[in-house]
Amino acid sequence: MAGRNGTEVTEFFLTAFSDHPEWGLPLFLVFLSFYLLTLLGNVGMVLLIHVDGRLHTPMYFFLGHLSFVDMCYSSAIVPQMLAVLLEGGAALSYPRCSTQFFLFTFFASIDCYLLAIMAYDRYVAVCQPLLYVTIMTEKARWGLVTGAYAAGFFSAFVRTVTAFSLSFCGNNEIDFIFCDLPPLLKLTCGDSYTQEVVIIVFAIFVMPVCVLVILVSYLLIIRAILQIRSARGRAKTFSTCASHLTAVSLFFSTLIFMYLRDNSGQSSEEDRVVSVLYTVVTPMLNPFIYSLRNKEVKEAFMKVLSRSKASGKP
Repeated sequence: MAGRNGTEVTEFFLTAFSDHPEWGLPLFLVFLSFYLLTLLGNVGMVLLIHVDGRLHTPMYFFLGHLSFVDMCYSSAIVPQMLAVLLEGGAALSYPRCSTQFFLFTFFASIDCYLLAIMAYDRYVAVCQPLLYVTIMTEKARWGLVTGAYAAGFFSAFVRTVTAFSLSFCGNNEIDFIFCDLPPLLKLTCGDSYTQEVVIIVFAIFVMPVCVLVILVSYLLIIRAILQIRSARGRAKTFSTCASHLTAVSLFFSTLIFMYLRDNSGQSSEEDRVVSVLYTVVTPMLNPFIYSLRNKEVKEAFMKVLSRSKASGKP
């Protein structure tokens, strides 16, 4: 991979927020606190689902995996971002950059698939309640989750190999918080049409397909809710979907804005703000969204809290 000056590109240099060095320490402290909250919230959710028998249901089975993936997803990006903020930039070798891109794509893809699976789970629970137990068996749950991990791995592998088979030349600085596709494409030279088509095709099998599954599921759910005669019954049924719908809206709105738009003329500053939302803020908020809007999770948390207080008494 030779650049225009004939030298081989062996590393990339992340320079996000370097135009405002005075922001470095404040942003470092803010994002560090966000990351710690992300770890605390998602680990807490996984443990809560594991220890409380009332949460051993299909919905919380999927939520446990979503929390685990969110934790990994954030961990693939935020530590490197903190180093960039603290040091005013960071050099990444070619293998490190490609590894970070793969991990981000892998966990982000699984996130999309899990949110789609959870939408299907809510559809079965609302529209086919009598068949819910027979459809969402333990075997079916593990099959869906395994499929999400396998599809995420395959998509991330193909997109990573394709992206890093491109030729990079000229400036090797990435004005972004991590090795992501849009800033990498700005560094390419030569004919990249074939690689970009492959990347787009595999992206279609992740985001748009998952969005379609979610939209169809919720259209059917809304139709079923409108057929419920009592207002109380409609509100109770919709409340079982509210947390998931909030998480879906937050996650996909930022991803769609970032990747399914024309990048020409877009500022790097705008891209960085959006990327912070889906890599830092969303994984942090998800456990709180499901906790604050879910009665079962709040009751399970209070039960664990009361047990810990009781065990602490002499």
